Amino acid sequence: MSKVYLTGAGPGDVELLTLKAVRVIKNADVLIYDRLVNPEILELAKKSCELIYVGKEDKKHTLPQEEINELIYQASLKYENVVRLKGGDPFVFGRGGEEALYLHDRNIQFEIIPGITSAIAVPAYAGIPVTHRGITTSFRVVTGHENPKKKISQIEWETFLNDETIVFLMGYHNLELITSKLITLGKRKDYPCAVISKGTTKEQKVVVGTLENIVEKSHGLETPVMIVIGEVVNLKEKINWFNI
Repeated sequence: MSKVYLTGAGPGDVELLTLKAVRVIKNADVLIYDRLVNPEILELAKKSCELIYVGKEDKKHTLPQEEINELIYQASLKYENVVRLKGGDPFVFGRGGEEALYLHDRNIQFEIIPGITSAIAVPAYAGIPVTHRGITTSFRVVTGHENPKKKISQIEWETFLNDETIVFLMGYHNLELITSKLITLGKRKDYPCAVISKGTTKEQKVVVGTLENIVEKSHGLETPVMIVIGEVVNLKEKINWFNI
């Protein structure tokens, strides 16, 4: 009987793959992967494994999500071991829940293999802890790119005022909107902010600034990009270990 493994590939560094993810990738008959999956990970697959790319970029999708769901389902009818490989974690803005429900409704066996989410790993590689005693007791993870078809945004900006640390994924193209919204809400203009490009990889770049100047300072970075807003950004100077 076939089985689909909805698998997290982690944030970029191939060594951040879980042991379980490595095992199923090596055993996969077909591997359906996203744009943010490190190409080195694909080299773990056996030579007979079929590789299918279904990556998405801003305004440029190989396939819409509905067709990806069907592709995974059809692969499960043809192959015994299907690996759906997703950047980061399947459930942290990875739409893994939608794929799992699609398979459930068609009586296809599946397993979820969590991945290290970029929401914590990328700041860590930049020397920024998302929580730190005496500075922050919580952090919020927010999508910086909502479905443009939504008539009403689900982001309740007014609730962000008292958040100590806010992590925005996929928000680079909306950085000006994000910073202006937070300033309008009452966040200090000099509130610390970091923008991290290609986190956990050899091409990682980190730009540090404030809500007032981060848009100008981070111009021209390559995606994927993560935004971290909070006093913990100030710890980067001492904790930085990767970009040395």
